[in-house]
Amino acid sequence: MSGESGSDFDSDIGPEFDPVSFLEDAVRIPSHESVEEMRDFVVETLDRRDADPEVVADGCVLAEKRSPAPEAGPHLVLNTHLDTVAPHVPFERGEARADERGGAAPSESDASDEPGAADVIRGRGACDAKGPLAALLSGFLAAEPERGRLTLALTPDEEALSLGAAALTGRLPGTDDRLDGDLFLVGEPTGLDACTAAKGRFQATVELSGTAAHAAEFAGANAVAAAEDALAAVRTFDDGADAHPQLGPPKLTPTVVEGGTATNQVPADCAITVDRRSVPPESAEGFRSSLAEAVRESLADAAGDRDGVDAAVALTDRESPFLAAFATDPDHELVEAVAAGARNAVDAVGLPADRGGDARPFGAATEASYFAPAPTVVFGPGDLADDSGAVAHAEREYVRVREVEAAAATVADAVAALLGDE
Repeated sequence: MSGESGSDFDSDIGPEFDPVSFLEDAVRIPSHESVEEMRDFVVETLDRRDADPEVVADGCVLAEKRSPAPEAGPHLVLNTHLDTVAPHVPFERGEARADERGGAAPSESDASDEPGAADVIRGRGACDAKGPLAALLSGFLAAEPERGRLTLALTPDEEALSLGAAALTGRLPGTDDRLDGDLFLVGEPTGLDACTAAKGRFQATVELSGTAAHAAEFAGANAVAAAEDALAAVRTFDDGADAHPQLGPPKLTPTVVEGGTATNQVPADCAITVDRRSVPPESAEGFRSSLAEAVRESLADAAGDRDGVDAAVALTDRESPFLAAFATDPDHELVEAVAAGARNAVDAVGLPADRGGDARPFGAATEASYFAPAPTVVFGPGDLADDSGAVAHAEREYVRVREVEAAAATVADAVAALLGDE
């Protein structure tokens, strides 16, 4: 690209947008420590096509297309993120290796024997989430809404605290909802499936406070000993809980235990960190208060052994809200538009017939949390993991070129179906 940003990438010059060429350039740009260069690249790509992008104060990129009848249809928001995790993995394009198809031979995994049918793009962000970004950009630039309006909303820090998305949606103090969307399509690697739900992630600490004493004396209140009862409360916390119809049961996992300062002293303090994978409608505060009550009841049931030990549960401090669970009705028109578009695109580009087009939950927490309860679908090319192991966030991150093409066609079809003339 050339121009005011001073970047060296120039494969995407001109009015026609090629998502694969864009992705090749995007993967070359490190965006694990700063998204500035990546944001410049995206802004210039939009500028060249007269999309009038705006960089707002929180570092997000916004662009909008209004139909002639903006109030006659829904406001559809296309969202993904510009940042990646560390470390940066260099760009490479070539024939897919066996482990990049889950171990299948080339002839078994691609429906076409044409040259390049099994090409992949490797490198950090190939599937998380520059591949989905390429598809969303392609769909946005191709769109000509006949009703409603279309917004592209790109955030800078999804892999960290999601402050950009929180500010865009008015979830940070002093901010307003700048999106006010009716429908949201969130770009992440889903294997071209329309993902309708995802568990949330909360983190909290069970804080046990007792009284220090000499270990030789029958005195004090042992906070470390009380951890036994706190862990029992954690273990049984979800007993009897109903499984969510899309996401199954919630999960609570103790991950870190810290307590005591001297080997000959009754410890006064103990802290247990827990990881919570939530399902709707549980909120972070609702989880916190329920767990605190369960731990206190467990300590009380232990009778005199735990006298003098107090318990509290505190959510981990963070600047933005936790990513809560979300769920969209699998029968919603947004889900059908994306799934149908994916099935058509898979056939058109020659991918295996069983690749993409299903409706299912997503395997990780995402910024889709901030858009709920509005109907939201997570979609994109590539996988979080394949049969050979981790893909996203891994050294072997890759995406099939034809999946990027199929994803771009899917987004374009979905936008047309949702914002076209009824």
